[in-house]
Amino acid sequence: MPDTTPPPAEVPPEVIGHYAAGVERDRLAHGPGQLEFARTCEVIERYLPPPPAVVYDIGGGPGAYAHWLAGRGYAVHLLDAVPLHVAQALAAAGPAPLASAQVGDARRLPYADASADAVLLLGPLYHLTDAGDRLAAWREAGRVLRPSGVVVAAAVSRFASVLDGLREEFLADGAFARVVERDLRDGQHRNTTGHPAHFTTAYFHRPEELAAEAAAAGLRPVATLGVEGPAWLLGNFADWWADPARRDRLLWAVRAVEAEPALLGVSAHLLAVAAKG
Repeated sequence: MPDTTPPPAEVPPEVIGHYAAGVERDRLAHGPGQLEFARTCEVIERYLPPPPAVVYDIGGGPGAYAHWLAGRGYAVHLLDAVPLHVAQALAAAGPAPLASAQVGDARRLPYADASADAVLLLGPLYHLTDAGDRLAAWREAGRVLRPSGVVVAAAVSRFASVLDGLREEFLADGAFARVVERDLRDGQHRNTTGHPAHFTTAYFHRPEELAAEAAAAGLRPVATLGVEGPAWLLGNFADWWADPARRDRLLWAVRAVEAEPALLGVSAHLLAVAAKG
């Protein structure tokens, strides 16, 4: 039975509205979303303990990563602020069932202390626009982790909108250019254009902020990595991805620069890895 619990009251209505349109369900199956999914899975595999470890997928959306992990033998509990996402995750025909899926808030997790081996924060940090709220999410992740547990957290790069604006020619629109100006100034993304492709209310991180947030929450920063690197900007990305040999070369190139400080901000998404203890 789908969880029909209403979303947390503090989630901005425009964020719920953006995702209620169903935009997230198939996003990772098309275009650069395929690269985002493949690379995020790579990093998760690199740092998570082996199954049957317990994983809390916080902000897990429609369940792409949760079902992938469940199919590998993990006990995965999904939590998301958007009721539609929880319903989609429960309805998805994954290779193995999820341990649970419910509507909830990353700042107030409904799980016991030291009850998980790993926590994924693959969405909450960029929709918590207040620094105190992001710190609360990090602290909650640390609270529910067992000693030596790991957090893998995603962020949108501070420079994603200006790069996407160039790639898609959105910057020709003065209204979008003004949105980007604020993104670059303080990371506070507000879609004042009404265009659904321009995302919704969010916070865009500078790469160095992620380790600082994890440390402030009492966790030990392990790595900050670029997910897509510069590859998402390829005009002929689909051609590279469709050819297995070129896809392998593309993935090699992204891995080769994934931790290069000078290039981290070029990636559309960043992953921060932090450990407890």
